[in-house]
Amino acid sequence: MESLRQLYKIGNGPSSSHTMGPRKAAERFAARTCGHVSRYSVTLYGALAATGRGHLTDQAIMEVLTAVAPAEIIWEPETVLPFHTNAMTFRAFDAEGSEVDSWTVYSVGGGDIVEEGMSRNAGPDIYPLTHIKDIQAECERRGTSYWEYVDSCEGAQIWDYLAEVWQVMKEAVERGIEAEGVLPGGLGVRRKAVSYYVHAEGYNKSLKSRGLVYAYALAVSEENASGGRIVTAPTCGSCGVVPAVLYHLHTSKGFSEQRILRALATAGLFGNVVKTNASVSGAEVGCQGEVGVACAMAAAAASQLFGGTVAQIEYSAEMGLEHHLGLTCDPVCGLVQIPCIERNAYAAARALDANLYSAFSDGRHRVTFDRIVEVMKQTGHDIPSLYKETAMGGLAVIH
Repeated sequence: MESLRQLYKIGNGPSSSHTMGPRKAAERFAARTCGHVSRYSVTLYGALAATGRGHLTDQAIMEVLTAVAPAEIIWEPETVLPFHTNAMTFRAFDAEGSEVDSWTVYSVGGGDIVEEGMSRNAGPDIYPLTHIKDIQAECERRGTSYWEYVDSCEGAQIWDYLAEVWQVMKEAVERGIEAEGVLPGGLGVRRKAVSYYVHAEGYNKSLKSRGLVYAYALAVSEENASGGRIVTAPTCGSCGVVPAVLYHLHTSKGFSEQRILRALATAGLFGNVVKTNASVSGAEVGCQGEVGVACAMAAAAASQLFGGTVAQIEYSAEMGLEHHLGLTCDPVCGLVQIPCIERNAYAAARALDANLYSAFSDGRHRVTFDRIVEVMKQTGHDIPSLYKETAMGGLAVIH
């Protein structure tokens, strides 16, 4: 299992698989062809083509390639390559029009790109254990917590990176609760974070707390929808959940920066297990792999902060993912706005509920987190492609 650096990626929205991944692919292709190419063409296939315009896929690619040579985008939404639905083929041509290079690559979620047949790991495996049950057993044997396991595998340098991740998350919240206006894309969706933030102040303590969590999640998700700088947690489309929970607990409960970073490590560990054993790609497994996993991560983080045992933390995460099973990924007009932004707010609240529920227990329960990951993966494969980022079914047909 690879480093948390490959899970928590800092970049610009609105989509990790449709924006960050294609941009990374374009950068690599441009680097290897720069200096002997006169023009480029890029063919987008399947889900990448079906919702690419709404996710600014073409803009992300063109910004990179046109700095080297003219480029065109070819859209093939009806053609799905067997390895993964988010496929793209880059081609480079010389002055005579002859093809000098081509490359087919897949954006598999979380900003990662792979070639067919290659491992989806973008970096070296540094975690010897890849299932929570084994990690939990190791922690219980040693009397340590999940964040200490992360530290033992990653080394001290991971904390500087997590500090940077946390800073970007905080900045996204704080920008988002000040910003107003209509989100780009043509749906006419107005930013709501500032309204929720202001209204929350007028309620009693309990309702104010919930309103602020909504506001923070909306803030980050709206920043993402606007192409702002965010952190994949585990994806762009679900980037509002973890920051909302952590920012709220940091500001309302006074948890220190150090404890927040430890919670981020714990959250990342659970997200990494899902990414390794299933998927966090909405195009592959639906929104359960994005918002569902984000909820699990945030629930684990909250439980960590409130002193949960490793069993209670696992239970929190299990509930966060279990109660999102079957969630489709069918955004209206292919934009990461409806229902994505609201889902982030609800998932943040659910994460806090999962923590509270597990805190009343001793952490023992029948269905394990690892089993839920298996079920999520199978469910994702069983969900028709009509409901996985194709913009052809479900909510996507609402105009």
